[in-house]
Amino acid sequence: MAGKNGRTTIVDVAKAAGTSVASASVALRGERGVSERTRAHVLAVADRLGYQPDQRARLLREQKSRLLGVTFSVDQTFHAEVIEHLYRAADARGYGLVLSATTSSRSEPEAIDNLLRDRCETLILISPELRDEQLADLAARASLVTIGSDLRVTGVDSLRSHDHQGIADAVAHLVELGHRDITYIDGGAMVMSSTRRAAYLDAMAGHGLDARTRVIAGRPTEESGVEIATAMLDGREPMPTAILAHNDMIAIGVLLTLRAGGVAVPGDVSVIGYDDTRMAALASIQLTSVSQDAAHLATAAVDRAILRAEGPVAAAEVVTPARLVIRGTTAPGPDHPRSG
Repeated sequence: MAGKNGRTTIVDVAKAAGTSVASASVALRGERGVSERTRAHVLAVADRLGYQPDQRARLLREQKSRLLGVTFSVDQTFHAEVIEHLYRAADARGYGLVLSATTSSRSEPEAIDNLLRDRCETLILISPELRDEQLADLAARASLVTIGSDLRVTGVDSLRSHDHQGIADAVAHLVELGHRDITYIDGGAMVMSSTRRAAYLDAMAGHGLDARTRVIAGRPTEESGVEIATAMLDGREPMPTAILAHNDMIAIGVLLTLRAGGVAVPGDVSVIGYDDTRMAALASIQLTSVSQDAAHLATAAVDRAILRAEGPVAAAEVVTPARLVIRGTTAPGPDHPRSG
């Protein structure tokens, strides 16, 4: 026996057990008010029917919802990995997550409003694209934690990797391999885009390569990487010896397109991405990438979110080290002693 949506409800349990819904509820919650015989009978019926309590409804009835709201972008693979770790961290601490996505037709403010209606105690915003003043306005209405953003707003916790250091390490790796013609593909309006672009320019200058810097405007998508690599193949864009991309999605689009066009990666061109997503580690990809340590960021974000949910705390900025993960898409360039 089940409700209209196929899910066994407490009404179904009460009807099958021959009790009132109120008595069934008392029995299932283990509270006083029914005999032990009735309690045992109701529990047996619930077990036979496969009844599962509506956790979300129970949480919403409590004074505190114990729900953390999360906004994310559906087209960013790194966000998906952060969410997986957020679930693990929240579950281990007795909290639930409510997800609200941003899409091409659903804005970030819409996603946030949905979470506020669900009585989420703290909002975790993954790479928010809000302006400073928008974030400040939201902070006056809700407790906030951001992941992967360098926005600094009073009262808002910020957790991110050290993007400047991550990009600097990637450039240093390429220079050590003998590359001088290193092109950077930008992330467009994506959060941290300006930070990573500036880090590339600084790193190139630090190696005396100011005159060799080249930034190509891009978008944080695989399609953008495909378009840019295609332009390199047909001569509309110069072909460098190394490419550093804003994220893995761009880098993978570049990598697959160059290989399909007969360019050897890393033999002819080395490629580095950012985020160290699961795609980067695939045997067919093996992309050298900069890791933000999604697991650490997610765990720290949940801890901060719960602290904010349980009482007033001073805002914190947590910057974790980035780590270059070297795989199979980088190799010695033309100026390396082992080349030629």
